[in-house]
Amino acid sequence: MDVPLLEQVVQTLQTTADQNLRNQANKVLTALKEHDSAWQTAGTVLEQSNDHATRFFALTVLEDAIKFRWKALPNEQREGIRNYVVKKLIDITSNDDYTREASKRTFVNKLNLILVQILKQEWPHNWPNFIPEIVDSSTKSEVLCENNMNVLRLLSEEVFDYSKEEMISDKVKMLKEQFN
Repeated sequence: MDVPLLEQVVQTLQTTADQNLRNQANKVLTALKEHDSAWQTAGTVLEQSNDHATRFFALTVLEDAIKFRWKALPNEQREGIRNYVVKKLIDITSNDDYTREASKRTFVNKLNLILVQILKQEWPHNWPNFIPEIVDSSTKSEVLCENNMNVLRLLSEEVFDYSKEEMISDKVKMLKEQFN
């Protein structure tokens, strides 16, 4: 993945006044996002790019893969994505600086939403230790604990408020039981 080129395309979409260039940039990004293996470049983009919009785009690609391709991915890849997202969240929220920067807060919020998408697919059957793990990690720092509470709030909202639209009733019932 040519990260600087991706940054250029994202910046073109966001900043240029030329509608033709914006349309072309949008087509390129849409095609990339829809490519079956685009999610595999998300980690590279997240690690190499300093452009917030490009990083957000990479998170969106990853989120779409989780929403629409998760069950088709091999177990090792699903576990790798899960571990990457958790590690990224812990790394960022273990540092109090993240609360001062709006771009980092937005990044963490998007990672939280991605983690909730993973949880909707994996918990409790494929990730039975999620609750003990999140409780244990909450002891590391106050900021991490606060973010973990945000993850649990988002998960709770998904299960109790929005679940009718995205999950089958048996799955909703099981997740509600796990919260009780």
